Amino acid sequence: MSSKMIEIEGVTKYFREKKVLEGVNLSINKGENFLIIGRSGAGKTVLLKNIIGLLTPDEGKIIVDGLDITKLDKKDLEDVRLQFGLVFQGSALFDFLTIEENVGFFLYQHTGLSRPEIRRKVKETLALVGLEKIEDLYPHQLSGGMKKRVAIARAIIYNPKIVIYDEPTTGIDPIAVDKVVSLIEDLHKHFAITSLVVTHDLEVGLKLADRLAFLLGGKIIFEGNQQDLEDTKDERVKQFIKGSSAGPIKEMEV
Repeated sequence: MSSKMIEIEGVTKYFREKKVLEGVNLSINKGENFLIIGRSGAGKTVLLKNIIGLLTPDEGKIIVDGLDITKLDKKDLEDVRLQFGLVFQGSALFDFLTIEENVGFFLYQHTGLSRPEIRRKVKETLALVGLEKIEDLYPHQLSGGMKKRVAIARAIIYNPKIVIYDEPTTGIDPIAVDKVVSLIEDLHKHFAITSLVVTHDLEVGLKLADRLAFLLGGKIIFEGNQQDLEDTKDERVKQFIKGSSAGPIKEMEV
């Protein structure tokens, strides 16, 4: 049995004439906390959409838990998507639904559980992310950090194999950032899931990552662990780590 949860082989993606991803190769192990780092506009979100099957590569293949999702029909692809939990950049909670309805959304849509059963499951999951007695509130009544934790609760309530965090700490204060980072670490250990974190915030990413990849201009220019990152000779990676405007990465290179 393969130890790889996600394998990306030669993935290239165009939008009209623009090549957004170019020959991306990447492998993510089962149970790993993997970080994809890069500047805004580097292609991180496009890569995510390809991984979960919302986009199809123009070239290459993506293998999720042994299945090449680029060759699946709509129904089989939907089954694979159900293995993913997604934490969106802006939390993406439904403003018109209560917190219970937001967190339990998957269960209401995809299971035959009764409302009391779902409510109990929602309470248990909210407790895991450090939130209690908020089931009947609405998103506008929560702080930014609380919304992030609700979004994480929604992503893990059905025990997915893989959880993807897209810019999980954007738009929240430093104390809330620390809470979210600690929560991601704790949940990763608790559920033994594969976590994929996508961010431009290197400091946050390095607190979480077992291994990481650096995406620049649609290409992976670095892949390795944190020691590899410290030892790298690539001036582009070193410039990004330093956060310096001086170096080979120019403003137009996103």
